[in-house]
Amino acid sequence: MDTLAARQQMIDQQIRTSEVLDPAVLEALAAVPREAFVPAAYRALAFADAPIPIGFGQTMLAPMLQGRILQALGINQSDNVLEVGTGTGYLCACLTLLAGTVRSIELRAELAEIARANLRSVACTASVETRDALDAAPLGEYDAIAVTASMPLYDRRFEEALRLGGRLFVVVGAAPVMDAILVRRVSATQWVRESLFETVIDALVGATGPDGFVF
Repeated sequence: MDTLAARQQMIDQQIRTSEVLDPAVLEALAAVPREAFVPAAYRALAFADAPIPIGFGQTMLAPMLQGRILQALGINQSDNVLEVGTGTGYLCACLTLLAGTVRSIELRAELAEIARANLRSVACTASVETRDALDAAPLGEYDAIAVTASMPLYDRRFEEALRLGGRLFVVVGAAPVMDAILVRRVSATQWVRESLFETVIDALVGATGPDGFVF
């Protein structure tokens, strides 16, 4: 496979056609070798417009969705970013090229270790922590937060971890239709929520079900 050509084709035919046109985002997607973050058995599908199995019942998000996440968050070099759900580390690597600092949380120790190894292979210095993002411990404060798994019902813990002016990307709902939402913190007590598009992705393990908090 000519990976450079395949990567550029991915950007031109999937990312750009999804109205992801931010030059910084396109540069990050072009710079990170996506194939290095795909399990060996699925490497031929690294640039396919589809989620890819990564083990443990989880999948790697499709390139188009990852591009839309990066663009929606509008990350700049002064931002402190949190990613919830590291997976194999690909989106984390892209975030590192856009942000000042990146912290990524992964529930499964095995996936966290795979992500660390993948990130080291591309000289990425992002911090990957094995932790349940839904536990009671404080998350800290961030300029941008990317939640890479869906929540059946909205949970305010992530928006409360935003600094003033901070942005949160999260997918809410249940299949067959989920809502991708961008949340902005506009004051100490106010957030603005914007519906971006419909999608379907894996659920965040342990997220509140229908009997919990309603968005």
